Amino acid sequence: MAHVGKRVVKAREGIDRTKLYPLTEAVALIKGRATAKFDETVEVAMNLGVDPRHADQMVRGVCNLPNGSGRVLRVAVFARGAKAEEAKKAGADVVGAEELVDIVSKGTIDFDRCIATPDMMPLVGRLGKVLGPRGLMPNPKVGTVTMDVTSAVAASKGGSVEFRVEKAGIVHAAVGKVSFTAEKLEENIRAFADSVAKAKPAGAKGTYVQRVAISSTMGPGVKIEPNTVLGG
Repeated sequence: MAHVGKRVVKAREGIDRTKLYPLTEAVALIKGRATAKFDETVEVAMNLGVDPRHADQMVRGVCNLPNGSGRVLRVAVFARGAKAEEAKKAGADVVGAEELVDIVSKGTIDFDRCIATPDMMPLVGRLGKVLGPRGLMPNPKVGTVTMDVTSAVAASKGGSVEFRVEKAGIVHAAVGKVSFTAEKLEENIRAFADSVAKAKPAGAKGTYVQRVAISSTMGPGVKIEPNTVLGG
C-alpha cells in the first residue's frame, strides 16, 4: 500500500469522501485545506454520461471565466501581414507564419494557447501530430481559428479555458486559484459547468452531468451536489 503523508492525512480530515457537498461548502473545504507554499490551482472535474468514441457524443467548447483563471497564458498566433501585426498589438507572445510552423514542427512549443487565421490552417494542419496531443490545435468551434485575432488573444489572456471530454467521459479545467475569494471561485465553477451543460451533444442519453468534484493542486478532492453547480 502506498504511503500517505501526514499533510495529506490532515487535509483529508473532516471530508466525507462519500458525501455530495453543496458548492459553497465544497469551496470552503478546498480553500481551508490548501496549505502548500504556493498559490494552488483549483480544478473542477465533471463526469458526463457520454461515450466520446461516438462522434455525436463528443463534448468540446470554451468557457470565458468571469473572474479569470489566475494563470498567465502564453499565446501564439499563426498569421501573416496585417493580422500578424494585429496579433502583436493585442499582446500575443509568439507570432509567425511559415517560420513558426517550422519551429513548432521541430518540437519547440513556447506557448499555452494557439490561435490561427483561417488562411493559415493548411499550414497549421501539418502540425496536428505535434499540437493535437497537447490540446493546442486551433479549432473554429472554440474560437481559435478566426480573423478576429484581437478578440481571440484578449479572451485567451483574460481567462478563457477550453475543454474537451476524455475517453472516460470526463471534462476538467483549472477555474482559479485558492487565493481567489470563495465568491469568485463559485462564479467561475458555475460558469464552467454552465458551458459544459450547453455543450451537451445530441447523442447524449440519460443523465448528462453525473458527478462533479473540485480539488486544489495539493489538496484532496471534494464531491459536489451537481444541482448546486448547475442551478438546479
